[in-house]
Amino acid sequence: MAFKIAASLSYKKGLQEAQPVLLEPVMYIEVEVPDDYMGDVIADINKKRGRILGMEPAAKGQKIIGEVPQSELYDYATDLRSLTGARGIFRTRFERYDEVPGDVVNKIIAETKKEA
Repeated sequence: MAFKIAASLSYKKGLQEAQPVLLEPVMYIEVEVPDDYMGDVIADINKKRGRILGMEPAAKGQKIIGEVPQSELYDYATDLRSLTGARGIFRTRFERYDEVPGDVVNKIIAETKKEA
């Protein structure tokens, strides 16, 4: 019993001293849209905590290149269809892990405590 208590206490102390961070997957995204919808799509990517890396001409408009946290992309096909009248397409691939911003961490912690 004493061993279990000692292990629990040292685990808690070690966790506090380690200063853990929460990481999230960040996706590379390419969105091809007609020129008329560029502003709306860029604003939507920014709203999703994304970063615009660049733009290039595409066959039927412009290609927007950026990075967006994966958690923000779950309904992106529907969002893009709504923004562009079903005239936009997108591709994603895993890019890297990034630290979750503090306000999002607090929200995740609050939701987890509510479920527990």
